[in-house]
Amino acid sequence: MIKHLAFVETQWVTHRLAGRPMPQPWAAADWAADPDWDWTSAADDTPDELWSLWRHAVTESEALIDTALATIGIEGLATIARGDGALVGVRWLLVHLIEEYARHNGHADLIREAIDGRVGE
Repeated sequence: MIKHLAFVETQWVTHRLAGRPMPQPWAAADWAADPDWDWTSAADDTPDELWSLWRHAVTESEALIDTALATIGIEGLATIARGDGALVGVRWLLVHLIEEYARHNGHADLIREAIDGRVGE
């Protein structure tokens, strides 16, 4: 999940919002051969590598979001359209990131419950 969330941060903020090309390791991935590369390739990474990749993505996202809010505002539009051709707004993008993290936090909680048996608060 950590590598996937690093990809989500980079794809939505660095690429779509800021209009920058996808950096490594994403640019070199063969997405046609493995559309889930951000998930499957994580098995080859160490925990430290995964955390570092995610921390870097979040740090860059925070700076780029701050810049976008200061220059185009919350109602401004991203630079690069999503797959269906729609340009999303900064507000939509931020809500989408919250949804991504919420969804995967739920997945992580289910995994933790399966390991330790604790449920609820």
